[in-house]
Amino acid sequence: MSLLLLEALGALLLFVFIVWWTMFSGRKKGELKDDSPPPAPDPEADKK
Repeated sequence: MSLLLLEALGALLLFVFIVWWTMFSGRKKGELKDDSPPPAPDPEADKK
């Protein structure tokens, strides 16, 4: 039984590490800024 709990703990720690790595291993200065202008509003959207 203790072996199952140890394996479950190992799987949980691995899962937490993978989630942490994907969330916080980005660029050092954050995401690149998008300097493109925003899209123009669609005049057809107001007619509906």
